Amino acid sequence: MTATGASSPDSARASVQIALELPDDVGSLTVRPLARSDAAAVTALMAGCEQHDVGTVLIEEADIVGDWQRPAFDLAAQSVGVLDEDRLVAYAEVYKGRWADAAVDPRYRGRGIGTALSRWTRRVAARDGGTLVGQPVPGDSPGERLLAALGYRTLWTSWVLELPAGTAITPQPIPQGYAVREPRDDADLRAAWTVNEDAFLEWSERPRASFEEWAATVSRRPGYEPWQLRLMVGPDDEVVGMAFVIVSSGCAYVDKLAVRRDQRGRGLARALLVDAFEVGRAHGGERSELSTDSRTGALGLYEKVGMQVTSVWRHWAADAVDGDEPDRGR
Repeated sequence: MTATGASSPDSARASVQIALELPDDVGSLTVRPLARSDAAAVTALMAGCEQHDVGTVLIEEADIVGDWQRPAFDLAAQSVGVLDEDRLVAYAEVYKGRWADAAVDPRYRGRGIGTALSRWTRRVAARDGGTLVGQPVPGDSPGERLLAALGYRTLWTSWVLELPAGTAITPQPIPQGYAVREPRDDADLRAAWTVNEDAFLEWSERPRASFEEWAATVSRRPGYEPWQLRLMVGPDDEVVGMAFVIVSSGCAYVDKLAVRRDQRGRGLARALLVDAFEVGRAHGGERSELSTDSRTGALGLYEKVGMQVTSVWRHWAADAVDGDEPDRGR
């Protein structure tokens, strides 16, 4: 597996390891690339940050494992961990030279670790052919204030919404000839991927994800069962819409929702959403969640079915920076 950027880097650039340079006064902290065995530690780190910053935990280990098994992600070259003895206290990763994730244990903030991680992500993005790198952070959080101070800019706003436990799920009629079912075979999975990618690429500025990348976080995600992938099919049984539901800790999270452009305006998206709530509740998800952002224009749809905004996130980004170029951050 090789590091893959927004445009494929040549082998010489991909082989260059980017060192994380911590401030001199952080003590005996050590740095190393992450390994797959670190998934639980990264989950615990991110959960602690989420609890501290937004008051709830959104991450689970299967999210990390699914992301790390995407074919285009090289964990050894595109991740870094900061450890205090054997305990992971900070980490960062960069996917395809554009999409970063980073977290610092609240007890270790204020020491310049976050600034060092920012510098590292910008250099990794440049190495992998990217020109812009960024990540979502909770609104009005220490992470947001740090990125603003480092010269990052906001590109869009995201919202996490919840349908509280006990809320009545209003049935949504499905047009005659249409139905919702589970996938039956690989052809159904590929049809769902096509609908999903076509819909999201209408507004998302990124290369098309391969089927293998998509499947890594859907049908190959740890614990996946066919009932989680909801397919809206038309009179000819062709897949025209899809939703993907993850149930964890009593919450049904609607991770993906898409309807083919030529099939919109028939109530199919709302019917899929209601179906996702119902099937999630049937499998232990008493409350339901999803996220959307300002690029989609879908916030009103979710509020109309009784969902409530529980947290606000913003995507902050900065230019990738080659190692030889002076860092413009602080």
